Amino acid sequence: MFMEEPRWLNDTQQQAWRALIVFVNRGMPRLEHTLKAHELLLVHYTVLVELSGAPDSTLRLSDLADAANLSQSRLTHRLRTMIERGLVEITADQADGRSKNATLTEQGWALLRAVAPLHADDVQQLIFDHLDESETAALATAMSKVASSLCGHANFADYACS
Repeated sequence: MFMEEPRWLNDTQQQAWRALIVFVNRGMPRLEHTLKAHELLLVHYTVLVELSGAPDSTLRLSDLADAANLSQSRLTHRLRTMIERGLVEITADQADGRSKNATLTEQGWALLRAVAPLHADDVQQLIFDHLDESETAALATAMSKVASSLCGHANFADYACS
């Protein structure tokens, strides 16, 4: 049986990969620290953000799962806590009785308004304070290409993952 030679990382790829691992292992917990002070996980915050940008702050659950890059089962699991806290309401879809919609409540809006500036500041401090405009643009282009490949779309900026 013939095995192909592994595709080893070159020095630049190795540097990028190791830096990404550092961000995942050190940066993401720092982002979550602020959110946890408000009893949120990053996944909860993402759901709040996606609902806040939707018409009438409402999305069909399948569309919300796509927009938040979650499986249906993970979304359902995470929504339980959010519903219990009064952040989100679930109702039957008037256009399609088989589907359900999630709507951001006033309490959810209030929490998002309180946390969003803190989260934005964390992201600025962890990432963008260390980059100039061209580096930020390069990061956006590079990570959008990676996200597009993971989501199966030609242009990540135009579509949610499905």
